[in-house]
Amino acid sequence: MPLRLRPNDPTFYDLFTESANHLVDGARILAELLGSTAGTGLASSHSIAAQMKDAEHAADETTHSIIRRVNSTFVTPFDREDIYRLASDLDDVMDFMEEAVDTIHLFNLDKLPEEVAEQIEVLQRAAQLTAETMPRLRTMKDLAEYWIEINRLENTGDAVHRRVIAKLFSGEYEALTVMKLKTVVDLLEAAIDAFEHVANTVEQIAVKES
Repeated sequence: MPLRLRPNDPTFYDLFTESANHLVDGARILAELLGSTAGTGLASSHSIAAQMKDAEHAADETTHSIIRRVNSTFVTPFDREDIYRLASDLDDVMDFMEEAVDTIHLFNLDKLPEEVAEQIEVLQRAAQLTAETMPRLRTMKDLAEYWIEINRLENTGDAVHRRVIAKLFSGEYEALTVMKLKTVVDLLEAAIDAFEHVANTVEQIAVKES
């Protein structure tokens, strides 16, 4: 097997960790929006939406830094296409979370189904796991537990999503409210799914580098 030398420059690993930490911030902001008790009045959506917009802009800057770095670096720690893909996957998670918060604000929603708290818990756990895992890309060790756990969390998210959709169509809500709430819970589900894309990309990188 030919010897493959990876560059010692830690910049890419630091930037991926920074990107994942933005997701931790985004999930925290989502939780703040929901409030401490599921199903009760939401916190001020205007101020929270502004915080999330700032977090999304910061995440974009990190993504742009990764792209600029890969475009200006002759030798990268792993395949360029995988770097682009991982950066994009991480960015997608933040985009979906930001869109969910913005939608809550624009629709002037003051309450969400209690199951939304479970979706946000999944997002918080996935974000924390991702932030803990990104530094391990440098050694490519102990990564399997990450994509296994993210897959489990994604399955949990799917189950919660089905329950909340069933609740929305139970007759408890007016038709217009159903449409608004479904938009939000679908965006949260998309964010959870996007974490699985991150995990799949990490797995592909690990397999190639093993």
